[in-house]
Amino acid sequence: MILKEAYRESVQRLAQASVAEPEIEAALLLGHVLGFSRSQFFLALEQEIPPPQLSHFQALLSRRLLREPLAYITGEQEFWSLPFKVSPKVLIPRPETEELLERIFAAVRQDGLPPGPVLDLGVGSGAITVVLARELADRQVFGVDLSWEALGVARENIGFHQFQPRVFLLNGNWLTAIGQEKRFALVVSNPPYIATTVKDALQPEVRDFEPHGALFAGADGLADIRALAAQVHPVMLSGGLFCMEIGADQQEAVLKIFSSFPEYDRVQVHFDLAGLPRIFQARRR
Repeated sequence: MILKEAYRESVQRLAQASVAEPEIEAALLLGHVLGFSRSQFFLALEQEIPPPQLSHFQALLSRRLLREPLAYITGEQEFWSLPFKVSPKVLIPRPETEELLERIFAAVRQDGLPPGPVLDLGVGSGAITVVLARELADRQVFGVDLSWEALGVARENIGFHQFQPRVFLLNGNWLTAIGQEKRFALVVSNPPYIATTVKDALQPEVRDFEPHGALFAGADGLADIRALAAQVHPVMLSGGLFCMEIGADQQEAVLKIFSSFPEYDRVQVHFDLAGLPRIFQARRR
């Protein structure tokens, strides 16, 4: 079978399975199997696909038709224009989280940070951790995750991007892994914030494949956010910055939670590029 035929057929099958953007997904999956970049792929449409590669592609396509996320099938996801290894043990990094980081760096440029290390709570794949280490090159970066499996994936990504000397990973439930004497200039988190009551309405890629412990946070989606509000301020330096991704329907509740703690000031929520309230920000008094 020539590449053009395989591409056309796979686009049709993905569309029938209600996969979003079937043209892009088919090209990425075929390119992954054949080792082609996007430009190479479209220049090779008349080439014959060798039988072993065609068989491999058909097996991977069958997985995608069952709505397994493409990133888990290929084992990789781009984030911040960098490649990251992913597996079903970690959430797939998303563009919304890039917006969280953009807001953080804008706040740092505008108001600065006190001297001190930074902390990523809920490391997952290590995407946020790596970007923090890359963009804040004069800081030590600490990362915490409850999942040993997730920390294993993060360790691989940190090693691949060569940030081991400045990045330290800890296993624990939020701040339980942090010593009482440690204080941070910046704390970042993309915590679980989806309500369990809406689980059935989620896309199959999310509901059936991504780790539930990193997605769901009680009946209202706020359980972990409440825990962070109580636990984060004792480990922050005066004038330190806390930023967190939140659900698009949680602005009012999150502002109310954090405003009840006198240790925080400049409590606010920023909107993402889709116009949704997505990024929470506060300073330590």
